Amino acid sequence: MITNRPYADRRQPSDWPGVGYESWPWARSDDEAASRRDLLRARGDYQAAVPPLIARLPVSLGSETTALADDASQELARFDAEAGTITAPFASILLRTESASSSEVENLTSSAKQLALAELGHSRSANARLVVANVHAMKAAIELSDRLDEGSILAMHDALLRDSAPEYAGRWRDEQVWIGGGSISPHAAMFVPPHHERVPGLMADVVSFATRTDVPVLTQAAIAHAQFETIHPFPDGNGRTGRALLQGMLRHGRLTRNVTVPVSAGLLHDLDAYFDALNEYRAGRPDAIVAAVAEASFAAVRNSRALVNEIREVADRWGGQVTARSDSSVHRVKEYLLHQPVVNARTVAVQLQISEVAAQNAIDRLVDAGVLATASVGRRNRIWQAPDILAALDAFGARARRRRG
Repeated sequence: MITNRPYADRRQPSDWPGVGYESWPWARSDDEAASRRDLLRARGDYQAAVPPLIARLPVSLGSETTALADDASQELARFDAEAGTITAPFASILLRTESASSSEVENLTSSAKQLALAELGHSRSANARLVVANVHAMKAAIELSDRLDEGSILAMHDALLRDSAPEYAGRWRDEQVWIGGGSISPHAAMFVPPHHERVPGLMADVVSFATRTDVPVLTQAAIAHAQFETIHPFPDGNGRTGRALLQGMLRHGRLTRNVTVPVSAGLLHDLDAYFDALNEYRAGRPDAIVAAVAEASFAAVRNSRALVNEIREVADRWGGQVTARSDSSVHRVKEYLLHQPVVNARTVAVQLQISEVAAQNAIDRLVDAGVLATASVGRRNRIWQAPDILAALDAFGARARRRRG
């Protein structure tokens, strides 16, 4: 039997149904290492969530939430248009910052240098390698945004986990998962997502909601994201995949067309508010998650504008530092550094389709001009970094982590 468990802080009625709950038997393995108290708590049935089907639900929000979402949508579209007119490669820069910020929501932190090294395959940081995997997931979300379906979501998840957890990558979970409360059973969990038997049907439903055309794009993306996180369709990687889905929906709805506005960096301003908004959604109050995503969008645009301005200033400064013929490879390498601030000669040669000799000559010229500095020593696998760009990217991350208040 499905029951509704009202949250204690329910303040106002809503037409949006809250999450129901149903009992499932729990089978212990009898080899758990735990205290007697915890083992006693892990006996008997547990309660798993039963999210409502939302594909055809009417979406009715408060007037203030509607106005806030509309203002945020206009700001996202305005910044997307601005960034699309700038010649510097900000699309890849902003996609990387969104991926890093989304990973940081899950406590996976990495400096800009370590992330760039990981992209070259030279980082010893496990977190940096996981962030690079999230970059791949974000790219998949954007590339697949024309067809939002279960297959595209599975492809995002596969891009995220195929290297770190291939046993989970690209398929719905076939086991019960839970959030908080210990590892031996879901009985004391903060939240228990739906039983895995319900996952395929619930994901088909959320995809159907995500492709509706009668809901404003930002509102639709925020609600679909909250529903996705409530379903928790994977054993791991739900948060990062869910935020990749949000970006895919912004692109699918043509609210963004040129760049990936790092909304996750806005969520980092107040993670408690973000997680509270997800709980509010589960209680039948979708306004909270729409407002959280809208506020995050404003914060993301402010931070991104600052980053764009800093990188443009760096590019202008480099223009005065480097003198070379207009057709010199030095200029192409200098432009490449704006979005790939850690390089080696071989990568530069491959990406710019020039010889390694020409790449090395350009790198040496940029070292002499003070644009590049040596990042590693030794005759083999020498690496160089652009400190000005790394500083701008790290400053972006620091601003994102600064709490609102």
